[in-house]
Amino acid sequence: MRSAPCLLILLSFLISGCLSRSGPSNAPEQSAELRAWQDRARRVEIIRDDFGVPHIYAKTDADAVFGMLYAQAEDDFPRIEQNYIWAIGRLAEIEGEAALASDIRARLFMTLDEAKAAYAGAPEWLQALCQGFRGWVELLSRNPSRSGTEITDPL
Repeated sequence: MRSAPCLLILLSFLISGCLSRSGPSNAPEQSAELRAWQDRARRVEIIRDDFGVPHIYAKTDADAVFGMLYAQAEDDFPRIEQNYIWAIGRLAEIEGEAALASDIRARLFMTLDEAKAAYAGAPEWLQALCQGFRGWVELLSRNPSRSGTEITDPL
């Protein structure tokens, strides 16, 4: 699956376009959104075989993406977080000045505005996959203690 890393980078940028926040939202709205993500989690079944390999069962591709990231987070959360931070060009916030070149490369590849435009122009099926990924990131951002980094707001 050579295309998987490219897809992950593209999805990271597309998702970053839909994650920006304009300000704090009110508590009832957050509760409704959190309930929606919890409902999505209930629609996913993850069964691990005798070797620990997760098998994801879901009715929609977006739910399967959500479940896949959940299982991957159970197995290797630091790598997911590191790849996401690298892909959105915020690695220097964690690793310092030595990572500036990496951040510049990422931001030259696609700006936040370009990511938002790409997301808006993406087909519905791809937007649904992005929303599955976004749900996982949103749940993470509400529980920053799970994260070892200092970035608690995805963007």
